[in-house]
Amino acid sequence: MTKVSIIGSGNVARHLIQAFQSNSKIELVEVFARNKKSLTHLLDSNSVTSDYTQLQAADVYIIAVSDDAIAEISSQLPFENQLVVHTSGTVPLTTLESKNHRGVFYPLQTFSKDKAVNFKTIPICLEAENEKDLQTLNQIASTISDAVYQINSEQRKALHVAAVFVNNFVNHLYQMGSEICDNNNVPFDVLKPLIQETANKIVSLSPKEAQTGPAKRNDLTTIEAHQQFLTDENLSTIYTLLTQSIQNNGKKL
Repeated sequence: MTKVSIIGSGNVARHLIQAFQSNSKIELVEVFARNKKSLTHLLDSNSVTSDYTQLQAADVYIIAVSDDAIAEISSQLPFENQLVVHTSGTVPLTTLESKNHRGVFYPLQTFSKDKAVNFKTIPICLEAENEKDLQTLNQIASTISDAVYQINSEQRKALHVAAVFVNNFVNHLYQMGSEICDNNNVPFDVLKPLIQETANKIVSLSPKEAQTGPAKRNDLTTIEAHQQFLTDENLSTIYTLLTQSIQNNGKKL
């Protein structure tokens, strides 16, 4: 049984805790959290420490904290020659303190505090400095996910940028659409089947093939009507930029 310790108590850490707890091949030996009470709903208090010097022996230490805290936490760990990994999509492997074996255990998914996820479907991107450590990480990842990839730091950075486009930006557009509905007394629920079908289509089609709408058709009459309707400058600017991007897609510069 592989022993794992988690350092952190945020969304990623909490979901990893739950994934490992329900796995018979992984022993979650301990979790580090500055505020031990933040994890009392998930763990017995004896399984949580707020003192780095009290960290128990483990095969892998997973740092699941904000990006700007990774380097500091890595440097504070009171041991050497252990496998220490982080869960960031953008931070290079080399940000970790070199006194330990370094790696990355990056689950590519959006995590919210009270929203359950199925880890079996979540891609986990791995990186390590040697084959032995990579095998250890692959063994752990494969017990909770059916989608495990070996991805280097530059590829991971590209994936994270792409993820911002397809997740964070798209969700912000959902918010804008919701506000347009609210301002015109239309229930946002009317749009949810459209949102679901749009997401479902890219399972069988490429995003380029799935693109529809007035910009794709070059329906200038509809585009102009939409622009006149959008009196909010921010919404109008974003509508125009995205329309132009769709119209220019595939054109030779």
